[in-house]
Amino acid sequence: MSAAARAIKHIVKPEFVIEGAGVLLQRSFGPSRENPLDPFLLFDHFAFNDPIEGPIVGFPMHPHRGIETVTYMLEGNTRHRDSLGNSGVIGPGDVQWMTSGRGIMHEEFPKRGPSGRVDGFQLWVNLPAADKMGRPRYQEVVADSIPGVETDGIHVRVVAGEYGGVKGPVTEIVAQPVYMDVTLEPATTFTLELPEEHTAVAYLFEGSGIFGPQDGGADEVLEAVHMVIFEEGDHLQIRSTADSKARFMLMAGAPIREPIVPYGPFVMNTEAEIKQAFIELRNGTFIKD
Repeated sequence: MSAAARAIKHIVKPEFVIEGAGVLLQRSFGPSRENPLDPFLLFDHFAFNDPIEGPIVGFPMHPHRGIETVTYMLEGNTRHRDSLGNSGVIGPGDVQWMTSGRGIMHEEFPKRGPSGRVDGFQLWVNLPAADKMGRPRYQEVVADSIPGVETDGIHVRVVAGEYGGVKGPVTEIVAQPVYMDVTLEPATTFTLELPEEHTAVAYLFEGSGIFGPQDGGADEVLEAVHMVIFEEGDHLQIRSTADSKARFMLMAGAPIREPIVPYGPFVMNTEAEIKQAFIELRNGTFIKD
């Protein structure tokens, strides 16, 4: 392994937002034409965990086109239903990787777990122009089928990508993504080789850690909750502190390098394609299947 470990490019403190019908979220980034984290478009952390906030209403039936949405639950569950006849429950440790393609209508309703919390993440991944109008599909992965790797104080749930010779169950995604839930025991170092040009981010949601190569000086310790955006490099190096665990979601993927036009639940390549989506919604031809 060469010495080109990825340095920190930017640190993001998530902001609270309300989406859907009254769901409180911590948002690290959202879709923009600048598309700085290509192929990733959005990352939200469900944050509706105080009983005085009242009931969680959810996300009533709404459309998507041109993207993939990834839901990963830690606690509580999300009930979903769509226009193609699919329905089910995403429970603790489960993942739903939905490729919306040319169009889908769906609804999602989070529900608190036994502790009164709902905890999980939603990631949006862009699709290239050649695949934006493809057939919608799901990859539903239950918790027991997500492989885990445990070694020397490192615990990794591999949803997509590969770690320690173990591959995740989510496959055939254009962005060649890495999507992992990583827990480090105190004073532990995690490394992962990545293609140098791939976008890489880590979302620290428990504990504290040091993100980036050891520079021989006083390393900056980052506390939860923050997102780290990395510079280019051929591998990542993340360390937990001597007195604390660190748990983070790790995401990496190949940039698509196409212009995008995001508008609400649609991400296309031109304004004309966005207008066409709304025309089809109005005249009832949005759903092709």
